[in-house]
Amino acid sequence: MDTTPSPSQPPLKPLTPQEWETLIDDHHHGGHRLHRWISSNYTSQPLFDLSLSSLLRKDLPLSLKLLISSFLEQHVTSLSPIPFIHQNLIHLLDTLRHVINSPIDPVTITYSLKEQLLISTTSIFIIFTINNNNNNNNSDNVKLSFVSELEGLIEVLLTIVNRTGYGLDRQLRGVACECLRELERECPGLLSETVGVKELRRVMSFLLEWPQYLTTFGLFEFMSVVMPVAVALELQASLLKVQFSGLLFTSDMLLCHAYLGMYLQFPEAFSGHENEVVRRVLLISREAQNALVFRLLALHWLLGFMGLVMSKTEVDKERIFGTALQFYPTVFDPLALKALKLDLIVYCSVMLDKSRLADANGEMDSNVGSSKGSVVKLFEDALESVSGFKWLPSWSTETSVAFRTFHKLLIGESSHSESGSSTRDLVESTIFHATERMLVTMTLESRGLIPVMAAFINRLLRCHKHRFLGEQLLQTFDNHLLPKVKVDYRLGSYFPLFGKIAENVTVPPGGLLDLLGKYMSILVEKHGLDTGLRSWSQGSKVLVLCRTLLMHHQSSRIFLGLSRLLAFTCLHFPDLEVRDNARIYLRMLLCVPGNKLRHLLSAEDQLPSSHSTPFFTVQSPRFSYDPKKSKDISSYIHLERVVPLLVKQSWSLSLASFNINGEKPNYMEVITDSNTPLWQPETPEENPESPSIPALEGPNQSQEPLRVTDSKVSEIVEVLRKHFSLIPDFRHMPGIKIGIQCTLRFESEPFNRVWGNKGSAELDLLHPALYATVLKFSSSAPFGSIQPYRIPFLLGGPTKNKIPSGQSQSDSLDIVPVNNGIVDEEKEEESFNARVLIELQPKEPTPGLVDVSIEANAENGQIISGQLQSITVGIEDMFLKALVPDDIHHDEIPGYYASLFSALWEACSSSSSTGREMFLLKGGKGFTAINGTRSVKFLEVSATSLIQAVEKNLSAFVVNVIGDELVNIVKDGGILSETTWNNDEASGSGLDVVAVDQYMTEGPLYLKYDEEEDEKGSNLHINKRNMGRFHILIFLPPTSHLLFQMEVGVNSTLVRIRTDHWPCLAYIDDYLEALFLS
Repeated sequence: MDTTPSPSQPPLKPLTPQEWETLIDDHHHGGHRLHRWISSNYTSQPLFDLSLSSLLRKDLPLSLKLLISSFLEQHVTSLSPIPFIHQNLIHLLDTLRHVINSPIDPVTITYSLKEQLLISTTSIFIIFTINNNNNNNNSDNVKLSFVSELEGLIEVLLTIVNRTGYGLDRQLRGVACECLRELERECPGLLSETVGVKELRRVMSFLLEWPQYLTTFGLFEFMSVVMPVAVALELQASLLKVQFSGLLFTSDMLLCHAYLGMYLQFPEAFSGHENEVVRRVLLISREAQNALVFRLLALHWLLGFMGLVMSKTEVDKERIFGTALQFYPTVFDPLALKALKLDLIVYCSVMLDKSRLADANGEMDSNVGSSKGSVVKLFEDALESVSGFKWLPSWSTETSVAFRTFHKLLIGESSHSESGSSTRDLVESTIFHATERMLVTMTLESRGLIPVMAAFINRLLRCHKHRFLGEQLLQTFDNHLLPKVKVDYRLGSYFPLFGKIAENVTVPPGGLLDLLGKYMSILVEKHGLDTGLRSWSQGSKVLVLCRTLLMHHQSSRIFLGLSRLLAFTCLHFPDLEVRDNARIYLRMLLCVPGNKLRHLLSAEDQLPSSHSTPFFTVQSPRFSYDPKKSKDISSYIHLERVVPLLVKQSWSLSLASFNINGEKPNYMEVITDSNTPLWQPETPEENPESPSIPALEGPNQSQEPLRVTDSKVSEIVEVLRKHFSLIPDFRHMPGIKIGIQCTLRFESEPFNRVWGNKGSAELDLLHPALYATVLKFSSSAPFGSIQPYRIPFLLGGPTKNKIPSGQSQSDSLDIVPVNNGIVDEEKEEESFNARVLIELQPKEPTPGLVDVSIEANAENGQIISGQLQSITVGIEDMFLKALVPDDIHHDEIPGYYASLFSALWEACSSSSSTGREMFLLKGGKGFTAINGTRSVKFLEVSATSLIQAVEKNLSAFVVNVIGDELVNIVKDGGILSETTWNNDEASGSGLDVVAVDQYMTEGPLYLKYDEEEDEKGSNLHINKRNMGRFHILIFLPPTSHLLFQMEVGVNSTLVRIRTDHWPCLAYIDDYLEALFLS
């Protein structure tokens, strides 16, 4: 390839700013947009020269010069051919010198242009002069080209950096420093060759004189930069040691970290100071005023530092161990700090035992720092800080910390990567034997730790490296735990641990079999009438252990002891089921060879069984659940109400809370606690003019002023207190429930079509059945938890109006007796229906929907599951009779209901004097108050229709009938019971057993339809004769009431309504219209 430069071409015509922007944009996009510039020779070397000359032009704006500089940096490889690289670098360096030395001109030369040109020039020089083949920042693999030009660039950069007399170009000097740093990063050692090592040492000595003037973060950054340079220059570490040794004793964790980093860089210079570092870091972890994160960080430092120090043979380990005696956690240390301190103690104990600083008895040598101490005592004392694990639950965090420490202490330094007999060497150590004794003692003293102990041993057994340690622990339990265990009913708590012993073949089974034999004898001796299922439960658990022994041990090894145990169980154990299973195991032990026996027992584990004992049960094949078949089960499986609702309620009133705190609104708080302040008296500051009346104070009375009441109000309050004392507080005891009677049935033909028996006319006539049917209920309404309903067996019924195929149309028209046919049909339908009772405990008297899901089994074992049609709960489902006290005789019940109606009617009036009275509920914890409201409803219905509707639907709630004419009509019917009769005249106020509102006229409500009517409604064609009144009392659970006073006329009725739960009025209007007008 010819690299000789071509003859110089004539210079290009200068470009305008718009042309420059177009050229730069076209070069960024490339492709066909470059053709016109190439044809005009605006490319390659001529364009490079034009770019440099344009940077010095004064007629171009500053923003364009910045773009040209960036353009050169991005496209320098295409603009500078290889033969012209040398002269281009010289030309570029000259341009840089010219711009740097030019004075600042706000229009043409600014600091931003100088900074951008410095960056672009440095990038171009790195591309052409530094050749890093391997990109590993190794100076041996870096080749330099055009060295003289590169030295010229470094000289320019150093000149800018050293101009410390100018304060305005501080940012420019910073950019020059960054350019030098990039050159050094691309070619390590470049500046040392240029500047020289001697100069760098002078720089270091200068820098080391100024750290005391730096902030904490500045000093940390300074040391992170200085340390690598000091190592590379091989400076004397003593200089750094003298200068920065005080950082260890500061209270700033960042500076302590910097000191430890310096220690790692120069460990030889700090030889002999290890114990001093340990004491200082330990002191940081013990200072309670430090944040927990700093105390934990200090312990992490200490753990790493100890690992670094202990690896050196020349370190005084005895003195360090003496310092380790101060690692003890204190009682009030946080649990995380205790866990880390225990890790340090375990590490020191293991290292001490490994170094053979203890004799065979665990006593330390006298030169270790404590003649009375020992490795074992060191750990036992430290474990006292988390001694709460002995009585805390097994899942507590302290228990996890304690057993984590035990695990670390047992495995020592035996990592999973090591090979050889290191684990067997650990078994012979002093620490292992001491840990065994501690575990046995804890198991005997704390039965709650037995599941944790079993999991701890299981963790060792599952590890291939440390399995030998787990087996050794099981042998220790067999030798030292089993002989000391007390044989009584509580022995069953040890069974998780006994199961691990029975599974392990390295442990002889004789001791466990002897213990189980004694236990079965105790169960036989103490069995009595009050034992219950305890004997069956414990005996079944013993058989589980026997099965485990059969599976994991050879029959010859366990034959004698196990056969005696099973034979004793067969003969003497009180539970028949346990005896039968023991007999099965005994026959298997006697008759089945070992390998085949283990195969049979292991096959049993694969059978799905929920029973607690390992019986041989034959599982019938079960079909999987098919969601496609169960998708439309509501079309042929029906759950229907026995009594349909009068109002098909399709909505429910939901009142949102607009309180700022999101609390429940006051009208929903039907019950309050007895310790809740019910009334706040006014303070003298709030109402200084009104004198306060002293209140009678009692143990359960709130501070409420006295109220003067007459005898009538007192009687009303007494009746209401007696009534509310019968109502249970559903928050603390079972509340009042309502029941909805339903029937469940399903149609045979569609059921057979979906679940089988297809294509067979004979089978279509058969009735399928459902087995073990479970109906589950849920609701978004406040009905509480709804118990599921179970139906053992249900037979499918025929499809309605379906005539069998073998019966002709003429046969279906045979004349049969009417009455007999109806009775037979009803009996036949009842045989295919199942009664279902849905019990609800309303927390608010409101309608709602109850969602129903069914789970059942078909005859062929298929699982049927899906959603049925929801059951609607109406407001009439909430209608209950008021509770009657036990001391009221049967003949006194009508009078009690009448007085209760009068009391509630008065209490629900807006002007009632009982509005502030609180009534104690049953249970003695909750109170409720009466906040009444009232309404009216005018019904244009004849008296005959109204009386029939009342007798049919509201007869149980009528407590009083007033008026001679109405009494005579109703008495003749003989339907109403527990009712008082008042034969007074119906016209006039004399009929009012209950006081009527003073703002409402007696008799029916007359509405004014036009201007000519008077207030009495003379133009209305309504009979004004009043026949009498019904008083109806309805209890709405959990604590509310609904009262009707029906003023019955010949052709119309006025219903006055009062209630202490005003949201229920939203449903009463529809109910009354459906009751009387439908």
